[in-house]
Amino acid sequence: MIERQKPTSPLGQVGIILVGPKFPENIGASARVASNFGISELAVVSSEDYDQERMLRMATHKAAHLIHGMRVCKTTAEAAAPYHCIVGTTARQGRRRLEDQTPREVMAQVAPMLEGNNIGIMFGPEDAGLTNEDLDYCQFASTIPTAGFSSLNLAQAVAIHCYELYTTLHTHPYAGVPQSDLANSFELEGMYEHIEEALGEITFLHDTNRVYWMRNIRQFLGRVKLKKKESSLIRGVCRKFLWHSRHHDQAMPEKEQEA
Repeated sequence: MIERQKPTSPLGQVGIILVGPKFPENIGASARVASNFGISELAVVSSEDYDQERMLRMATHKAAHLIHGMRVCKTTAEAAAPYHCIVGTTARQGRRRLEDQTPREVMAQVAPMLEGNNIGIMFGPEDAGLTNEDLDYCQFASTIPTAGFSSLNLAQAVAIHCYELYTTLHTHPYAGVPQSDLANSFELEGMYEHIEEALGEITFLHDTNRVYWMRNIRQFLGRVKLKKKESSLIRGVCRKFLWHSRHHDQAMPEKEQEA
């Protein structure tokens, strides 16, 4: 896990995650927008080696530090790992997806979590957007309302979300108990793995319904905002359940086994 530097701005705990961007110029332009609002981190999910000069040209010298410090990740899971809450951006809708809201509605819910938590805003490829699998790592889905034509430039979408979060934070400053004990994505993914393993053990999950039920479980628990101790507790219950299930015969008294 990469340690993040102490934030120096209200949005210093926010990171932009770009999944499979097509053009280095869009990465640079997104970095420039992020820097405008004091965002501290840029992560890119890709196996491609982007041309740094083309990224820096669009980022300008003001955002060069985000390009030089950019996290390049092989998977969405790796990029999501440090974040306690992730907003996924999407123009597509579907009954199996997260309930979509406008950026303004989403940021009103996210802003109170800024103190003590790392917040990620995730964007998909310019031509296709985030997949359902990418959105599995997100607790919120944000859709920019448009008049018919829903496709926006990647940097434009980044700018709208950063602006809405920045404006929400400054219009309604939040003071209260920091929610700094929330489980991050790395801890939640470990918990989901144990839940899936336990539910598979009792045949609640099958190959035909596994994705459907796990997506519903993720969405339900994502709304709960689990704390670190709570996610650890659920993992402990699942581990104990699996142990008893797999050692049932050994643990059973002899008379019951004979019966």
